[in-house]
Amino acid sequence: MPFKTDNVNVASQDVLITPDALKKALPLSKSVLATIGEGRQTVRNILDRKDHRLFVVIGPCSIHDADAAIDYAKRLKALADTVDDTLYLVMRVYFEKPRTTVGWKGFINDPYLDDSFKIEEGLHLGRQLLIDISEIGLPVSTEALDPISPQYLQELISWSAIGARTTESQTHREMSSGLSSAVGFKNGTDGGLEVAINALQSVSSPHRFLGINHSGQVAVIKTKGNPYGHIVLRGGNAKPNYDSVSVSICENTLKKANLQANIMIDCSHANSNKDANLQPLVANNVVNQIIEGNQSIVAMMIESNIGAGNQSIPKDLSDLEYGVSVTDACIDWATTEKLILDMRDKLKDVLPKRNQ
Repeated sequence: MPFKTDNVNVASQDVLITPDALKKALPLSKSVLATIGEGRQTVRNILDRKDHRLFVVIGPCSIHDADAAIDYAKRLKALADTVDDTLYLVMRVYFEKPRTTVGWKGFINDPYLDDSFKIEEGLHLGRQLLIDISEIGLPVSTEALDPISPQYLQELISWSAIGARTTESQTHREMSSGLSSAVGFKNGTDGGLEVAINALQSVSSPHRFLGINHSGQVAVIKTKGNPYGHIVLRGGNAKPNYDSVSVSICENTLKKANLQANIMIDCSHANSNKDANLQPLVANNVVNQIIEGNQSIVAMMIESNIGAGNQSIPKDLSDLEYGVSVTDACIDWATTEKLILDMRDKLKDVLPKRNQ
């Protein structure tokens, strides 16, 4: 009897809707296109030092409730309009969650949080949410984790992140070289800069790799290279790297690699010792560095939600607490609002004089 050698450990294969079909089902309005275009160009202008503002990627660790996400977006839009002269706010809308072992993998993979894994419905719900937030007038960001999903969603994204677990991945470097938005690469989970530096050198170059086209066919993707990659300092090995010494080391490392000194500080993860309540302290330290003359920090990332902390996903989903993260803990809305307003007040007269 011959041995079976094909798909030995594959239980099933379900054909998904094509990117083209999803886009036709959920098209983009002129106002949505304007929000995306303005968002991308503003981020590029900040990275090019043509815009003195700091851009701040802020929002829930992950999205699990579309209604709560819209609620948060409306609050954030009002706050963004208030601080627009100094800070450019980009909402975190993270649908895909990398897991160290196993766990809920995000809104697209399991939109109903019940292990039903209705991925096609997740793609519909995710795209609709991105459209709705863009209609509010907020630019959005996400983590590019799955190499297939950008064909479905990337046209709505103003800034993308590559996480610490995937910065070293050739697949994600190649994919990022073709993304339409600027992309931030986090330093490795060990806190080292080398993998992110290598990623930045790779992403700016053209690549050829296997992917899918808009019709859902397997295709050879040829990219132009993405000139708007930058580093994100998130700490590592339980040690922070947002302090002025770590930032200076990063600047020198970027210079040696002939890379632009554009640095984003992630106020969460190892930089806050995984304690969300410490994020404002990290942010204030970064603000003080800028006040004292730092020229390289152009952005920050903050994990924020309507309610503070986090919660486990209960068996009875009616027990979920509204507006509270089901992944990493976040600061609440009151803390968020105060932090952003304080940052604006401290930096409004400083940033216009920067890089002069």
